[in-house]
Amino acid sequence: MLPQAGPLRWRNVVDTPAVLIDLDVVERNIRRCQEQCDKLGVTVRPHIKTHKLPLLAHAQLAAGAVGITAQKIGEAEVMADAGIDDILITYNIVGERKLGRLRRLADRCRLSVVADSASVIEGLARAFANARSEIGVLVECDTGMQRCGVLTPEEALKLARLISDTPGLRFAGVMTYPAPGQGNAASEWLDDAARLIREAGIETQTVSGGGTPDLYAMKRHASLTEYRPGSYIYNDRSLVAAGACGVEDCALTVLTTVISSPARGRTIVDAGTKVLTSDLFGMSGYGMVLERADCSVISLNEEHGRIEYASEQAPVVGELLRIVPNHACVVSNMVDSVHLVRGEYYVRAEPVAARGQIT
Repeated sequence: MLPQAGPLRWRNVVDTPAVLIDLDVVERNIRRCQEQCDKLGVTVRPHIKTHKLPLLAHAQLAAGAVGITAQKIGEAEVMADAGIDDILITYNIVGERKLGRLRRLADRCRLSVVADSASVIEGLARAFANARSEIGVLVECDTGMQRCGVLTPEEALKLARLISDTPGLRFAGVMTYPAPGQGNAASEWLDDAARLIREAGIETQTVSGGGTPDLYAMKRHASLTEYRPGSYIYNDRSLVAAGACGVEDCALTVLTTVISSPARGRTIVDAGTKVLTSDLFGMSGYGMVLERADCSVISLNEEHGRIEYASEQAPVVGELLRIVPNHACVVSNMVDSVHLVRGEYYVRAEPVAARGQIT
């Protein structure tokens, strides 16, 4: 159970700029995701790179998630230290130092990884040749995102065969991260890949999709067994714009103070690029000001945010504003701690345990 609020209001406790996490919204978002995945007949394996908090990872598991997803070994190590024992790392692990860390981590938890080439598989084979147990390896598939991944179901089958024939490795399935808006098409791609691999006599335990933007637009797919959403726990302005959630579903906000109103129509706050992400995602502006619908976050410097407003009422120096950032995941990685709240009431400060874990 997530902690409850005390008698203090966060407005009287928190200095700015700061990141607020509303646990009432977090709990609602976790329930909504779990219910949706239950309807789709898939398990949930949430991506913790959004929040980087063991506290919230445990809350996701308590709600029904089967394990977690991490992007880097460092994130996975932090989560294993916190007692989480079922972790998928969805990133090619390359280089002997990283492979050594991976081998040591596999002795501490149920660990699986991904690969999209023979070169990655060869490195994993060296690391796990004499391991006590095999490590599960999923073939990563490029279904339109144009990052890592094999490009055809036939290539997925080829790598599935290679993994199955390699000592120390166990073929665990196929996975993808779809381009936004392509979740259902990506799942059909995975259906084809899983069918080819199964027809070749290779067991395909896991068929894993993901992505918050498409979570609530997904249909049932015959082969899909698992879904790996991340941003859903907080949501952000980009997801509101995509129709994946409402403003009321955004749990993370950046609290900022008006420090100057030097000209009519322009005000300056103490949140810049070091706390608000510079990601645009095709939108104009760098966040949504909750208290002032007439305000737009026009530009950011390191320590300054420039806001323009349309009304006659200028924001007052010293006034507190909350901004929903364009991209919550980046914001999580820019602060040492976040402030947990429930509505207007303060809970506590929470260290971002996996902050900066990028290797």
